[in-house]
Formats: sequence, structure tokens, C-alpha cells
Amino acid sequence: MKVINFLNSNYNTLDQSQDLKGQNQLGEMPEWDLSDLYSSASAKEIVKDLKSVEQLSESFASKYENKLSTLSATEMLICLMSQEKITGLMGRLMSFAALRYYQMTTDVSRTKLLSDIQDKITQLSAKIIFFSLEFNTLDESHLNDMLNENSELRRYRTAFDRMRAMKPYQLSDELEKFLHEQSVVGATAWNRLFDETIISLKFNINKKDLSLEEVLNQLTDANRRNREKAAKSLSKVLEKNITLFSRITNTLAKEKSIEDKWRKFPNPQFSRHLTNDVEEEVVKALRDSVVDSYSKTSHRYYKLKAKWLGLKKLEIWDRNAPLPQNEEKVFSWSEARSIVTSAYTEFDPRMDALVQPFFEKGWIDAAVKPGKAPGAFSHPTVTDVHPYILLNYLGKPRDIMTLAHELGHGVHQSLSSSQGEILANTPLTLAETASVFGEMLTFQKMLSESKGEINRKQLLAGKVEDMINTVVRQISFYDFECRVHHNRQLGELTPDQINKIWLDVSKESLGPVFNYVKGYENFWAYVPHFIHSPFYVYAYAFGDGLVNALYSAYQSGVPNFEDKYFELLSSGGSKHHSQLLKPFQLDASDPTFWTKGLDLISSMIDELEELQC
Repeated sequence: MKVINFLNSNYNTLDQSQDLKGQNQLGEMPEWDLSDLYSSASAKEIVKDLKSVEQLSESFASKYENKLSTLSATEMLICLMSQEKITGLMGRLMSFAALRYYQMTTDVSRTKLLSDIQDKITQLSAKIIFFSLEFNTLDESHLNDMLNENSELRRYRTAFDRMRAMKPYQLSDELEKFLHEQSVVGATAWNRLFDETIISLKFNINKKDLSLEEVLNQLTDANRRNREKAAKSLSKVLEKNITLFSRITNTLAKEKSIEDKWRKFPNPQFSRHLTNDVEEEVVKALRDSVVDSYSKTSHRYYKLKAKWLGLKKLEIWDRNAPLPQNEEKVFSWSEARSIVTSAYTEFDPRMDALVQPFFEKGWIDAAVKPGKAPGAFSHPTVTDVHPYILLNYLGKPRDIMTLAHELGHGVHQSLSSSQGEILANTPLTLAETASVFGEMLTFQKMLSESKGEINRKQLLAGKVEDMINTVVRQISFYDFECRVHHNRQLGELTPDQINKIWLDVSKESLGPVFNYVKGYENFWAYVPHFIHSPFYVYAYAFGDGLVNALYSAYQSGVPNFEDKYFELLSSGGSKHHSQLLKPFQLDASDPTFWTKGLDLISSMIDELEELQC
């Protein structure tokens, strides 16, 4: 079952956000039409589908529980198709309730609908959880015989391999069901508390109460005094709530530690690697390559930025400051649409038919609105509908990149839907491919059309900052999580202990040019990924590194690149990343693979150093 989260959010939303100012100059923006899922919250089809899920789940359990080993290849295929139908209905119900909630998180009726459906789906999904558990008990030779016998069943081999990778860490059926049902009042409840707390926070600046989204946006303001006020207000409010955020973090980390111990996972991050079908050695190679590059990437860039700003030392609120020559151009929604869609279609005309429906059929919710969820994401819903994209668009160049990013996810999700519910879900190793590639296409288009050194400098600096936020920043976040979860195994962590870990990784990654003023140590508390999806953050660095290598292959003229790219996206989760990268002559297990992307960042900084403006 697919669930809404911020995993597909553009990485910039971790550090930057938006305000409502100036929306009137952006033109008419689209909003979601959720009727392709359900016509309304009171639609009879919702009740009907909930009843169908209940009946189908009970029938599935009655027909197949404790009987998988007796099934023929054809019967196993029918079993899988039945499961896909159930998860499809569950996904439709959850998608509608969650998307409707994220449109207006302060609406109690929407909150109630999401909670009620989530509780019901959790209860019903417990009836079919036996499948993966029992499947992992099948004799290997018997399974291979079935796969050899039926080509349609063999198509699911990758999904089977992922399931069976969990076999050594699987608990008893009773415990697995207990953990599944208990999650409603466990991790899910703590996640909800975090979300509701974050949304309720108010930051007073100049006698005006701002939301988190609005105050984070102030950190990118051209006026340094405004940035300082925003940073100090942010730290003050976070400090006031740091005990609660520490409690949430401690509880979730301890809960994970207990489950990891029972499953005999070797380390806290292992389950993420397992889920993402990525080898631990590959992640380590990525992490080590990035950490080793700090001095020639982030440290060097921020030293250069201090020079541009006329400062010997940067304060933490200067990190995302615009360049002095920044003209603060605002792009209307129609301009953003034109830039992004033309970048996509110039790459391949086949993209036009894929991207236009997002703009024309209510598949994008673009405007900033009170109560609307922060950030950006593309949610795949179910394979017989289509994705929905959420933005908080304010016309900044980075908002254009966010649109390009999420549209990439949408294209990827649309193409992979042909694989069906089980195989459409793309693992982490390739989840950020289309999104980051779409950003790169859009950036290169804007760069090629730039006029004058100042404009080129602004675009290059913006891209370098985005790449640092994607690669350096996310790997430092990953290190932060690793250290927090490791130390939590040794005992309860005080807010001061968590704060120190945050400061340590920040100093390592950002470098000596910054002053780390009192209050910055609390900034870890608002990052949603730590709560919603432990250890996911390296996905962004993984995706950026992979795309840099992929784009390099595109530029070098790999034969039939476009066709191979479409094949990669259409494959969804049906193949391992090594199989999909092979046609491009790329290998993520090769440590030098990651240096290509890091060298690209370094080369852009080289050019920035050479520019005279």
C-alpha cells in the first residue's frame, strides 16, 4: 500500500519554504480535482470500496492463508492479482483521504476522515499481512520451479527477491501482526503529533505571527536583518518546544531500536537499505565520497559566498542568502510552466503528452494557501488513476526547479504504472532519477538562455547551492541520524545531546567560514524526514549523483539514450538498479561512480571563482 508522505518532496523544502506575499502577480494557478479518486468525501463509492476491501481481505485470507505452499504457478499468479486488487482499493481510499487532508490540514473533518480510513485500512491490511510472511517460508526449489513454469509469474521475481531479503529478519506471524496493528498508536501517532505541532507553531516577527513556512522563507530574504530576525525567531520557538521534539525523537528511535533488536538488524540504518534494495556497501561508498569532498565543495563554495557578501564570516542565516546582484525576478505560473515543459519536450517530444495533463486536468495544486501542507511532493496514488503534485509556488527560480523536480516524479510514476501495483513502486536507488534529471534539463535550458555574466553567475550559484543542499546537506543529515540512533541505543538522549550531534555534523559539512550562533543547535527539530522516514535522506544524494552520471552519459552521446531512459522509467521496481544502469554503462557499486557528480559540483565552483562579476 502506498501512503502519502514527504519523501518525494523537493529537497529544498528541508531548508527553505514560502510565504503568501506577492501571489497576486503569479496569475491563475491550478488546484487539485480529486474526482478521479472519489467525487467527494461523502461519495457512496467510499463506503462501497471500504466494504469491498473488507470482503476481499477476508476472502483472500480464507482462501490462501496457510495454503501458499500448495499453490500451482497459475494459482500463485491469481493470488498475486487478488492481492493487487486489494492494495489498489486500499491505496485509492488512502490517497483520497490524505490528499484532501493535505489541502487543508486545519480542517477537523478532513483530519477525521484521514484518521478513520487509516485506522480501518490498518485493521483490514492485518488480515492479508500473512502473505509476505508465509511466502518467505516457501521452499526455494519449489519457488524456482513455479517461476520457470509461468512467465507472467516470473515477471514478479524482483518483488519476490525483495520480500525474501527480509526472510532472515522476519518475526512470528503473531508478532508481525501485532507490530502492524500497534503502529496506529505507535509511530503513526507520534508522526501525527509532530505534524500537528509543527503546523501549530507561530513565529513572531515585527509583531506579526508567521507559520514555519513563512519564517523559513525569510531565511532567503535579500535583507540581512530580516534573515537574522527569522533565524532568531525560529531558534526561540524551537527551543521553547525542544523538550517535546526530543521526546518524539527519543520515543521513535527507541521504538525502532526495539524492533531492530527483535529482527536482529545489524544497525539502525540497515532496514532502510533493505527496503530500498540498495547494498550497504553502495551507501557507504556514497557517504564516504561526499564526506571526503566537503573541503572542495561546500567549504570552498561558502568561503566564496562570504566574499561575495563582503563578510569575513557567515552567520547561519546567510547560508541561503541571495547574491548581492540578485534581481529577485518573479516568474508567473504560466512562465514557469512554459520553461519546464519546453525543457522536457526539447529533450524528447514524447514528454509533451506526459506532462500536459498535469497542468490541464487538475493534477497539480500550486498556490500557497492557509492550512495547506508545506513543501512539495508528487503522490503516485494508484496505477489505474494518476499522480497528484503538490507545490507551494511563489515564483522564485527555485520554485521553478521544484516544479521540474516534482513533474519528473509525476512522469516517472505515470510511466511505471503499467507495471501494476506491486511492481510500479520504484525503490530508492532510482526514485529520484526522473525528478533530478528533470531539474537538470530545466537548469541547462535556463543557463543556455542566460544573458550576461551576472545572470550566469546567479544561475550557477543557485544550482551549486541546490546541489550542496542535495548532496552535502543530506549526507550530513544522514550522519546526524546515524549518530542519534546509535547513541539512543545507549540510553535516553537529552535535548543538549541531540543539539551537540547536530552542531558537530553541521560544522563538519558546512565548514569553518560560519559562526554557529547560540540557537542554531535546535534547527534539527523541524526537519520532517527524521520523523517520517528515518535514514531516507541519502536518497537525494543518491539521486543527484546518479543523475549527474546519467546526464554525463547523455551529453557524451550514448546511442539511443532517450529510448533507454524511457525504458528505465517504465520499469518501475521490476528490475534491480544494476540492470537498469547497465545500458548506460554505469555501475553504482563502483566508488568512482560517485566522484563524477562531486566533480561536477567542483567544476561549477571553479567557473564561479573565475567569473569577474
